[in-house]
Amino acid sequence: MSPAPLLVLGLGNPGPEYEGTRHNAGARAVAQLARRLGVKLGPHRGPAWLARARLPGRELVLARSKTYMNDSGVAGARLVRELELSLEDVVVVYDELDLELGRLRIRSGGGTGGHNGMRSLQAHWRSQDFARVRIGIGRPPEGMDPIEYVLGRPGPDEQEQLERSCARAGEAVLTIAEEGLEVAMTSFNRRPEEPPQDVA
Repeated sequence: MSPAPLLVLGLGNPGPEYEGTRHNAGARAVAQLARRLGVKLGPHRGPAWLARARLPGRELVLARSKTYMNDSGVAGARLVRELELSLEDVVVVYDELDLELGRLRIRSGGGTGGHNGMRSLQAHWRSQDFARVRIGIGRPPEGMDPIEYVLGRPGPDEQEQLERSCARAGEAVLTIAEEGLEVAMTSFNRRPEEPPQDVA
C-alpha cells in the first residue's frame, strides 16, 4: 500500500503587500519548491492554494495558506481533515526569529516559540506533534519592534541569503519525504557551508 501523501504547509500572509517580507519565508520556500518540481500553487475550494507533485514512492501536497498568519490553523485543520491525514504526514515551513539568518532547524514537536502561525496551528490541531522546518531570519536590530522587523523586507544582501535558505528548506522537505525526518535533521540542522571565496 502506498504511503499517505506528505502535506507541506508554508506559512505567510496573503496579498502583494506582504510578498517578500521576512514573515513570508515559509510560503516563499513552498512556492520555490513547487516551481522546482514543475507544479504551480493554484486555487482550491478551501483556505489554501495547493499543488501536487509525485516523488518516487510518495506524493507531495504543497500548500500555502490563504488566511492571515494568525489564522493559519484554520487552513491547517481543514487541509488535514479533507486529505484524511494524520499529523505524522505534515511538515510546516515557517520563519524563525531566534535562528540566525541562513540557518535551518528541523524537528518534530515542540512549542510555538512565540510564532502566531504556529500558535494557531497547535490550537486547531490540539497537538504539537508534527514536523517543522524553521527558516532563520535573525533578530531585529536593537530598538526595532519585532513586528515591524518580521513584516519588513530585507535589503539585497539579506534577501539573497534568505532566498538561499528558502531553497535549502525545499531540499530539506524533499529529504524528509524520501529519506525521513532523522536524515533531514542530520543533514540540514548544521550550519550551511560557506560559499567558495573568489581568488584574486
